[in-house]
Amino acid sequence: MRAFWTVVHRWVGLITAGFLFLTGITGAVISWDHELDDWLNPHLVEAHTQGSAQSPLLLAEQIEARYPEIAVRSLPLFVEEGESLVFGVAPRVDPVTQKLFEPGFNQVFVDPVSGEELGKREWGAVWPLSKETFVSFLYKLHYTLHLPEMWGIDRWGIWLLGIIAILWMFDCFVGAYLTLPARKRSQLKAGDRQASDDALADDMVIVSKSFWQRWQPAWKIRMGAGPYKLNFDLHRAVSLWTWGILFIVAFTAFSLNLFREVFHPMMNTFSQVTPTPFDQRERTPKHEPVTPELSFAEVIAIARADAQARGWEEPAGSVFYAQNFGIYGVQFFHPEADHGVGGVGHKRLYYDAVDGRYLGDRQPWKGTAADIFIQAQFPLHSGRILGLPGRILISVLGLVVAMLSVTGVYIWWKKRIARSKQLARADPAATRRVELLFSAQRRD
Repeated sequence: MRAFWTVVHRWVGLITAGFLFLTGITGAVISWDHELDDWLNPHLVEAHTQGSAQSPLLLAEQIEARYPEIAVRSLPLFVEEGESLVFGVAPRVDPVTQKLFEPGFNQVFVDPVSGEELGKREWGAVWPLSKETFVSFLYKLHYTLHLPEMWGIDRWGIWLLGIIAILWMFDCFVGAYLTLPARKRSQLKAGDRQASDDALADDMVIVSKSFWQRWQPAWKIRMGAGPYKLNFDLHRAVSLWTWGILFIVAFTAFSLNLFREVFHPMMNTFSQVTPTPFDQRERTPKHEPVTPELSFAEVIAIARADAQARGWEEPAGSVFYAQNFGIYGVQFFHPEADHGVGGVGHKRLYYDAVDGRYLGDRQPWKGTAADIFIQAQFPLHSGRILGLPGRILISVLGLVVAMLSVTGVYIWWKKRIARSKQLARADPAATRRVELLFSAQRRD
């Protein structure tokens, strides 16, 4: 049985190694996405004009006047001193082609005082890669691989990495099992009539101690024992020490990437998941966005009145429009609370874009057991549930995942060479074939 699981661990590891190396490295970097993006692009995020800030709604109108082919779809309602305002934009439908325009950008940065445009960019763009798009490129690479749309579906990369996450979860248990020492039979048999109950009990204690003594080396790293043993110990010991966190990251990667397809239905079998407005209506085709009848100003006014009636203390901090659902969302939070308490996000109120009808709300850490568990997935995956220490932990863990991928492949390669040489010794006629194989690999 142990030999079978060794083969399973080997092939699952080889299948997932490249993907986990990539997501580990990118995950370590994007734990600091905001800080890194600000550092790379001060010309976009810093505003230096002194004076009173203009209304974000007025600035949004100015952007749409400059670029008739786009519409503002998200905007902040806070103006922080020394910082620019970033507006999310989306293309309108070209009346000639009946397809969406391709403006080449989806974010516009504006000085809130002067109204000057500081720059624009395509968040998540694959090419051309620049310092403006570098962080968003890594962020999107982390969970989509930037696989292109095919047959009208743009989720191939998301699905693929979701499947890799399932294999990773499974392999967490296989790998942990393989670190256990082989079972040792008791010297006294339970069926031996001459063995007393006390003797059997004493023997179980001896076996138990022996088990833990034999397992201890799996948790240690031998220094100065050669490159192979060092790689093997790093792979085995670090996996054991970080096993719990590795499994959490693998599980949350699965839940986030396969949320609609697998995770949401699965959670509904255990507890009732409160449907969101997005679950209750069909998404329109990409090139057929819903034209809103209500303006941002009208929706914000309705939302502020509703929030006051609910007794919410947080002010309206931002507003967005999901144009393929016809849904407005108004978020309520205090300034500088970018990700909400524990990274779970903000309070939200949803409204129909045509008639202003209230569609629902979202309140962090509230709802059914399934609702709360679902809300915890991103905070757990990003480490934000523990604040700054959690982000540091996840960043380090990303490097650990990359290291485990490299050491796993190294161990497989060294064993493959050893098996080939052993086979050649057992079959002298095959020696020449092995030599030719390795000489060809060296030339390549």
